[in-house]
Amino acid sequence: MAIGDISTLFVWGAATAFTIALIAYAVALARVADAATAEHRAERARKVAAAKAEQSAVREAVGSGGLVVPVEDGGPAGEQPVTDVVGPSRAANGIARSTSWLGLLLLGVGIVLRGVAAGRWPTANMYEFTLVGTFVAAVVLVLVQRRRVIPFLGVVVMGIAVLALVLGLNAFYVQADEVQPALQNYWLVIHVGVAIAATGVFTVAFATSVLQLLQDGRENDRSHVAKNRGLARWRVTGPAWAWLRTVPSARQLEALSFRLNAIGFVLWTLTLIGGSIWAEQAWGRYWGWDPKEVGTFVAWVIYAAYLHARTTRGWAGRRAAYFVFVGYAVVLANFTVVNLFVTGKHSYSGI
Repeated sequence: MAIGDISTLFVWGAATAFTIALIAYAVALARVADAATAEHRAERARKVAAAKAEQSAVREAVGSGGLVVPVEDGGPAGEQPVTDVVGPSRAANGIARSTSWLGLLLLGVGIVLRGVAAGRWPTANMYEFTLVGTFVAAVVLVLVQRRRVIPFLGVVVMGIAVLALVLGLNAFYVQADEVQPALQNYWLVIHVGVAIAATGVFTVAFATSVLQLLQDGRENDRSHVAKNRGLARWRVTGPAWAWLRTVPSARQLEALSFRLNAIGFVLWTLTLIGGSIWAEQAWGRYWGWDPKEVGTFVAWVIYAAYLHARTTRGWAGRRAAYFVFVGYAVVLANFTVVNLFVTGKHSYSGI
């Protein structure tokens, strides 16, 4: 069997391991949600019972049945952090962590074998970009969760990882081979490698911002669907969302997302600079408004605006999260739509 085929088997193995991790994270999230919901309802029942007992005592004291004491609804502002609901998900968290590490090992071996089979650094086409980008995202997730497992982040990132690997294997795959002379350059390692690393970091930052938005909605009792659009009101303050009490606060999640996006932005900046230098060497100009260059620049502007608004303009909370969503969407579009449907000098061969 050829080395390239062995590499593909390892990638399939990694996709399988990540799928198991995804399921385990989903089970952990479901168990935490069930436990948190049960505790929420029990707490609500205790409050109602206490209020009724107080009403009865007041009626007896004043000799009247008309006095009514309001019952607290136990909303987000008055809730205490849930500290005893993580036990039921401990086994699922352990499985998720183990299979995440296994998937990283298998994917890492698959990437190395791909490079050996091709005789070069494995970042020369969309398939290889997908493999390495998924690897980086999984590494960042493992590092972020090394002290505290947050199942929701695992579900989102592992879901993206599985989708990316399956899409890469079925839609982007090309035989391992040498690249055209224009790509036989050390900038293939620097420029493309840094872009891949930035994309992986942005992926985990995106997942963190999604969770931040949910937590912010619960803490501030906000709706995620506007009434004036005639859509159903979807609140994240009910018992079904009680599991949000087990994750860090919206402010902590926003701080984590900001740190990740700051790292990703630095890497993305280096991607732009490195690409310009390589373009001058290969094409005799630093900038030529190639579709790929434009897409990369647009993403850079969005993340720069996010960091600027966050640090100097006081933009925080939901508005900051929306910036992250737009930036990540542009990064994904620049990788998929521009590569597949727009002709330019950066178009990948073999697609």
